[in-house]
Amino acid sequence: MADKLTPLILDALTLAAAEPAGVPLYAGKVEAGLFPAATAGKSAARKALDDGLIRVVRHDGSPPRELLAATDKGLRLLTETVSPKKVLEDFVRILEARAGEVTRLVAQTQRLADTLGGMKAAVELLAPRFDAPAHDLEPDAGPLRNGSTMNAVTSRLNGSVAVAEPATEVDDLGGAILARLSDWSSSAAVGQDCPLPELFRSLSLRAVPPSLGTFHDCIRRLHTDHRVYLHPWTGPLYALPEPATALLVGHNIAYYASLRSGQ
Repeated sequence: MADKLTPLILDALTLAAAEPAGVPLYAGKVEAGLFPAATAGKSAARKALDDGLIRVVRHDGSPPRELLAATDKGLRLLTETVSPKKVLEDFVRILEARAGEVTRLVAQTQRLADTLGGMKAAVELLAPRFDAPAHDLEPDAGPLRNGSTMNAVTSRLNGSVAVAEPATEVDDLGGAILARLSDWSSSAAVGQDCPLPELFRSLSLRAVPPSLGTFHDCIRRLHTDHRVYLHPWTGPLYALPEPATALLVGHNIAYYASLRSGQ
């Protein structure tokens, strides 16, 4: 019986030597363990424990589970019984298996990072709408359903009343946007549309710089009046630079603007 258990014990000691931080006693469906969870494996595990060849080094998980490593006695048995070449070959095999696990973990981590980045960009994009009172977020709220933001409606915020921008100021801002886009189209390379962050920053030089909400309202109106084109962002959402300056137009995230022909 002992001879049948010896190969299992030596394989377990090889794995334990390569994993000094500890390995579960029995292998699972997707996780390595020192011994197979079959009858022979359990008998070999009992013998290895009774002979002092392996020991518990720590606990982890919830509920906690035991992780085991080779003792000095177990390592001596391994080096005295198994040829160095065989041990090295086993180590290479274990390393290759771990390399596959690392590759999968890296891919999972990248997917998680992409998801978090996309969520962050989406939250920043929608953040201005969260400033609106609850009744403006109802499905039948016409102004918000039509794309208007807080600065385009009379609303109560922190106990004060936010008043819509005067029409003359909005018209003046529209003229400034059209002028800036005209300058951009004459100076930029052919086919390059003006990014909304760049357009918004250029308006900060005005005597009274517009708020982001006023800027969005005005450029939406110019788009509705067929005076400017709004072009969508086509890259991944998590890579969107300065997402707060983008705006939703239908099902697209508009990020670039250009003059329509004849403007």
